[in-house]
Order: sequence, then C-alpha cells, then structure tokens
Amino acid sequence: MGLMKVFSGSEVLAIALQERLEQAGVETTKKDNIQSARLGGFGQTDLAVEVFIQETDFAKANPVIEEFRMSI
Repeated sequence: MGLMKVFSGSEVLAIALQERLEQAGVETTKKDNIQSARLGGFGQTDLAVEVFIQETDFAKANPVIEEFRMSI
C-alpha cells in the first residue's frame, strides 16, 4: 500500500512523534520541506516537516498519534 501523512508541523515535534511511533514498532518517513526549500534557494519559513507511515500500520499507530496530539 501507500504512505499516509500523520503529522505536519515543526521539526522538533515531528522528531518527537517519529520516536514514539518507532518505539511502538511503526516505521516512519520524514519529509523536511523547510530544508528542501532552503537548499533550493527559496528559504520559505511557512513550510513544515511531515511524518508519514505505511497505511497498513495505521491501526497500530493511531493510539500513539492521538496520545501525542493530546500531549502537545
């Protein structure tokens, strides 16, 4: 199946969520739009860091994501 975006926000929060998901056994992928824009010479600050998981892992990841959202 495909990737599903589960978070978009600051890099600090993205890394925190990524760590929690990986501790729960869910593989993650991070896309850093801020760094990509900077390297491309655009330098926009309104872009965000995104965290993706496999759609098949959503049932396992959802409780972790909800707990994370309630804690921020």
